[in-house]
Amino acid sequence: MVRDFSSESLTHDPIHGYIPFTTSVGLPADEASEQELIDNPWVQRLRQIHQLQTAWWVFPSAEHMRFQHVMGVMHLGSITVSAWYDSLCDACRNVPSRAYVESLVRIAGLLHDVGHGPFGHFFDDHYLDQYGLTHEDIGGHIIEHELGDIIRRIRRNPNGRLQPLEELNPAQVSWLIRRPLGSPEDSEGHPDWLRKLRSLFSGIYTVDNMDFVLRDAYMSGYNTRAFDISRLIHYSFFTPSGLTIHSRGMPTLINFVETRANLFRTIYFHRVVRGIDLALEEHFAATMKHLFPGNPLEHLQEYQRLTESSLLVDVGRWAGSDNPEVRELGKYWQNILHRRETWRMACERTIHFHSGEAESTTIFSEPELVEKRVREALPGALREIPMRIDVARHYHRPSARKPTGKQNYWYDPGTSSAQVLDDDELFRNLPTSFLIFRIYTMQSQHDRELNAALQKVAGGSGGDTRTNM
Repeated sequence: MVRDFSSESLTHDPIHGYIPFTTSVGLPADEASEQELIDNPWVQRLRQIHQLQTAWWVFPSAEHMRFQHVMGVMHLGSITVSAWYDSLCDACRNVPSRAYVESLVRIAGLLHDVGHGPFGHFFDDHYLDQYGLTHEDIGGHIIEHELGDIIRRIRRNPNGRLQPLEELNPAQVSWLIRRPLGSPEDSEGHPDWLRKLRSLFSGIYTVDNMDFVLRDAYMSGYNTRAFDISRLIHYSFFTPSGLTIHSRGMPTLINFVETRANLFRTIYFHRVVRGIDLALEEHFAATMKHLFPGNPLEHLQEYQRLTESSLLVDVGRWAGSDNPEVRELGKYWQNILHRRETWRMACERTIHFHSGEAESTTIFSEPELVEKRVREALPGALREIPMRIDVARHYHRPSARKPTGKQNYWYDPGTSSAQVLDDDELFRNLPTSFLIFRIYTMQSQHDRELNAALQKVAGGSGGDTRTNM
């Protein structure tokens, strides 16, 4: 069959090459195209929210936005379904057509970040949390109530058409993008094939993190080809247990996990990036009172207009405000906009935790106690200097105790069986997590004394201590 190029368009991407999507040209009046969803204001809004929430202030080339990322995730949805659909049918009963599954995954990939606010996950922690919300909660609401009509009318993707009686379900898209709750009730009412597809969005390797590892590594200059995605996909498939990787693919998966951890260590958790986050924290709540009326779910249209671009333009004008409170906030924002560092790292310690080890066994599980003892170990004249503690944590792999656990399996050809990936001995060779403990101050002249104090307080706790010198 000749491919219908008349209702398809291409965009070019530095990571994946050409990304095809359907357009409205030649479609029936009652059918929507993927372009109609892509061009919707909710998705176009992602052009104004950076993928690297504050790291773009540190890495000059990492200016990419979440829009490029979601387009890449949509494309990876097609690639993974193409490779894994047959095994999904072998593992489950009553799987919809390949076109249905592919469109469902493509749309979930395109919309998985649609609920994000300015500065991404920082916004979750420092604004949405007060309402008991995450960007996934808001995204799910937007998918079902703002974009649902478009989703239901999408009947094809670049590789196929849905069957006559098939209709995409926005509630399934919404469920796919949400992190598992870890309870049986979370999966009730969802067919087995859909539960298995969730591993494409929650787990050790997903269409989301496979794209952002490649994209962030490339755009930041860390690595132009961070891991072998083709080999990782080639050796993966579905079994009755779930998404499974053959033992031959394990070295590639290990490389992916290590690369992702290195991105956290060197890019996302960079000492200056975390210092900018500390500066943002100080006045973000006061800033939002002047910018937004409350719970985003109760003010959706205002939320659609709230982006990183709008926020930075608004606060950039505040230094000349007639309102004294706003003017003071404006001075603070001028420091951030002009990249004048408020908090500078004085010293740090990195600790790796392996299987059977817990963070609670170290003094770093109580940052307030560490700060108290560090101050006591300083010379008397320095004990009251302004100081901030920052603890950055990264988990290399999910454990069975975490909601993302039991999403991934590995296939042992010796026993012809799939086992939970957490229990694989090769995978156990990786640390389960690492922690970076840092002390920040406003000047650098006391770094040596702070490092000596931290060494005295925590010298026996393992890890690696460095100063900012």
